[in-house]
Amino acid sequence: MAGSGTTGGNSTVDSYSASIGVSSFEIDLFGRLKNLSKAAFEQYLATDAGTRATRLTLIGETATAYATLAADQDLLAVSQDTVASAERSLKLTQALNRVGLTGKLDVRSVETVLERARSDTQAAITQVAQDRNALDLLVGAPVEPALLPVSLGALSPGIATLRVGLSSDALLRRPDVIQAEHSLIAANANIGAARAAFFPKISLTSALGFASSALSSLFSGGAFNWSVGPSASLPIFGGTNRGNLHYSEAQRDLYVAQYEKAVQSAFREVADALARAGTIGRQQAAQAALVTASEQSFRLSDARYREGIDTFLTALDAQRTLYSARQTRIATDLAAVTNRITLYQVTGGE
Repeated sequence: MAGSGTTGGNSTVDSYSASIGVSSFEIDLFGRLKNLSKAAFEQYLATDAGTRATRLTLIGETATAYATLAADQDLLAVSQDTVASAERSLKLTQALNRVGLTGKLDVRSVETVLERARSDTQAAITQVAQDRNALDLLVGAPVEPALLPVSLGALSPGIATLRVGLSSDALLRRPDVIQAEHSLIAANANIGAARAAFFPKISLTSALGFASSALSSLFSGGAFNWSVGPSASLPIFGGTNRGNLHYSEAQRDLYVAQYEKAVQSAFREVADALARAGTIGRQQAAQAALVTASEQSFRLSDARYREGIDTFLTALDAQRTLYSARQTRIATDLAAVTNRITLYQVTGGE
């Protein structure tokens, strides 16, 4: 501001003044703002860890859907092969029945195998289509046919197994454990903020004024006028503040329990997956041997039936056993693949 005045005739005095406004601010004497800031930061880190946990889950679900599609395509191929085999057996049995070398019971028995395989084929076609839809949904767009799995056997070698000697420290890097940890830290920070609310919150509103012809003399001599208006807000001990403190402590206890649960769940999930990993290889080997034996049994039984040495009942039982063994083998191979995917998930993507 500027002003002028005349005193005693010709004497003129010009005066200049300026003011600087300083916004109100709170002095964080007892750490309330610091704790609130820390709590907000930890909540952000918890949210970020939750995002990574969701991403890991999506990866696992997509990989599982991909493997399931491969397995169901294999089941479709098995049922189609069984249909073709049963149709050949039915033609032969009908021909033998026409010349009186076999009875109607044999014809009906072959028909049961054929119709069962036909029913399984249609169910498998439906399941493959649903698997494709599920995979497209997880990916967010139609998956090109060239990117789809050829078979479960071709897919399995590309899925890594858990590396040997992996430390349990890896579980502390699981996103869900990290999320629970940051939530717990944030809860503790909120307790600090709630405690600090019991103490005075002091704010200062300052106005700086001076009259001078040069800014260089701002902080010198008597040209500078300083005024500070302090005010303190003293909360009453109890009431809302005490309730907020108890609430924060209860929240802390909740997050402690959730963190303990996350750690315990991590170890249990890994233990369960490793227990399956310890037996699935031997189960696969046994199932593969069963399929081989069933194939040989069916070939021999079918050949003996065609030569008139054995009844059709023996060949029929061998065919049913082979069909069931091939289906079970696919289910076992799928369990082995999904076990690897599960281990990847439960170890936090290690």
